[in-house]
Amino acid sequence: MLHRLVAAASMAVALCAAPAVAQQGAFPDKTIRVIVPFAAGGGVDVMARLFAEKVAPILGVPVIVENRAGASGTVGGQAVYQSAPDGYTLLFVPLTHVMANIVLKTVPYNSVDDFTPVARVGESSMLVVQSTKMAPKTLAEVAVAARERPADWTIATSGLGSAGHVASIELSNVSKSNMTITPYRGTAPALTDVMGGHVQLLIDSIVTLLPAARDGKVRALAITASKRSALAPEVPTAVESGMPTLTFTSWFGFFGPKNMPKEVVAKLNATFNEAGRKLAEEKRLDPLGAEPVAETPEDFVRFVRVQVERNTKLLQSAGFKPE
Repeated sequence: MLHRLVAAASMAVALCAAPAVAQQGAFPDKTIRVIVPFAAGGGVDVMARLFAEKVAPILGVPVIVENRAGASGTVGGQAVYQSAPDGYTLLFVPLTHVMANIVLKTVPYNSVDDFTPVARVGESSMLVVQSTKMAPKTLAEVAVAARERPADWTIATSGLGSAGHVASIELSNVSKSNMTITPYRGTAPALTDVMGGHVQLLIDSIVTLLPAARDGKVRALAITASKRSALAPEVPTAVESGMPTLTFTSWFGFFGPKNMPKEVVAKLNATFNEAGRKLAEEKRLDPLGAEPVAETPEDFVRFVRVQVERNTKLLQSAGFKPE
């Protein structure tokens, strides 16, 4: 009898000591879904799964990733937009999400006002690469050559409204060359045409472009970040190349539906920040060329507004029309 009482008491203590997440009404107490609006296997998807794996044991509930690709990311965005603002359905996206209303004619929501910024968790450098068939060896030399013969220079971009797209516009502006910018459906076909010499320049994720540069298929010119990348420390920054405004990074963040409870946003933000630190310590972000970002939800809100304002002005300066 005594043994049974001791066992029962031990179980009661264990239940009382269980994390708050297991208590009735506390957040979270069920599975959290992370919607990635792109196909599985890409960089955004891989990063989402790394964070889902890391935050699940911290929160004490399963965190699953679902791919809802289609309509330039708006299929997945709409799934989150239409979900309950309770923190159990989140969207993991790059810059293209917040630019949707600027670059697309039809979007089923306001990509800024209809979502709650929860946590910006990472950013990665971008790389400017050039066809090896062109003579310039530096970004400064490209600017001179493009000013002299702008018709000879075309910049490929992998996606409308992407970080690479707006960086390409700024490169054309700051070099005062009025280069043509040609959109592609993804990085792979754009890179193929640069390697073939059909277009001359491409700005995209360093992880995606660096292998081709290392193989001598394209020429790495500059990093579009404020500091050199650990992945390619030999490549100068655009700032070092005399273009201080050419500082753009790919970034990734979690959003929820509009009107999420502040306490839920705060808990998720702290959890994602902790996960980012752990992933960085384990060097699991290195293969993606990404560095963790730890900031408050309020910081993220301000960051989004600045990004949208700057990039909208760049797109308008280039005469961009929504498609």
